Order: sequence, then structure tokens, then C-alpha cells
Amino acid sequence: MCEGRAHDGSAVPIPSPIIEKLAQAQTTFFEAADAIPPAQWTMQPGTRRWSAAEVVAHLVTVELAVVGGADRITQKPPKPIPFLQRMHLPIRLVESRLIRRKSPLPLDATLVCAKEEMLAQLRAARERSLAFLEETKKRDLSAYRWRHAFLGMLNIYEWFEMIAAHQMRHAKQIKEIAGKLPKPVTTAGNW
Repeated sequence: MCEGRAHDGSAVPIPSPIIEKLAQAQTTFFEAADAIPPAQWTMQPGTRRWSAAEVVAHLVTVELAVVGGADRITQKPPKPIPFLQRMHLPIRLVESRLIRRKSPLPLDATLVCAKEEMLAQLRAARERSLAFLEETKKRDLSAYRWRHAFLGMLNIYEWFEMIAAHQMRHAKQIKEIAGKLPKPVTTAGNW
């Protein structure tokens, strides 16, 4: 898709870079998840710390909420948002683990299950996001906005960039979890 002009005159983001960010985030996350053995998938690394399973349940919940919100608001004409209300913090803050945030969405414990099943749920959520971007690629969605609890007002393209940054943030968390879980004991053969 070529770059166009948004309703406010700014350049419309090309979905290709967003799709690339989503792909890179997914790859990075799955590589990090490989370090967690299935037997430790639901093990919490400390008191009041999420397990890898809970992190994935959170990612699935957030991604499906974003794509559902995007789908819902694009069914009607965009609402005009005054310029100053469109301001937001940089999306790159999401990826940083320096600022700890409590999720505004409750964790759905029913999503917690075996590792491969949960990773399949995460793949399905991403496929839904990519399908939405593909279905809407000929439309300028930059005028459609809603508020992020921490960053401020984001347009639809920024929400999908946020999904990628959010997954990168949690890939770092998965690496932290892997480092804190007990290492499996291996037994040497008889000598």
C-alpha cells in the first residue's frame, strides 16, 4: 500500500512496516518461549509473578481486545478528536521493562493451559490481527482512535504497533522467567 495522507494531513503509515514489526515480535517471543519447558509452563518464578502461561494468556487477551476494538470502531465513521487530545506517549515505552505496569485487563485464567495449546492461541490471535490489516489495507484508518490506558490516544495503526511493542516487552519477561525457574536436573549415565 502506498503512503497516503490522513484526514489531518499527516502521512498514513504503510501497513507493511507494522506487519514486519508484528512478525519480528512474534518470532522473538516464540524464541524466548522455547526456553521454558512444558513442565514449567505454569510455574510462577516468584510470589505475585506471572508464569509463562499467564503472560501468553495476557497477550492473547490484549491482542484480541485490540483487533476487536479496531473492527468495532471502523464500522462507523471516525469521530473527530481535537489535536491536543490526539497526543500520546511514545509507543517505544511499551517495550521497555523499566516502567512496570499493572494490566487494565483482568487475566482470564480459563486461557491458561498446556504450552503448545497456548502458543497456538497466540498464533490465532496474530492471524486475526493480520487478517484485519489485510481486509482494511485499502482504507485510511488513521482517523480512527481510542485511548490507551497508559500511552494516551492512539490511532488504529499505532494500536497495532503497540501490539508488537507489547509482545517484545513480554518476550523480555519470558526470558526473565526462564532465568528464574529451577533448572531441570539431569542425571549422568552410570560409570
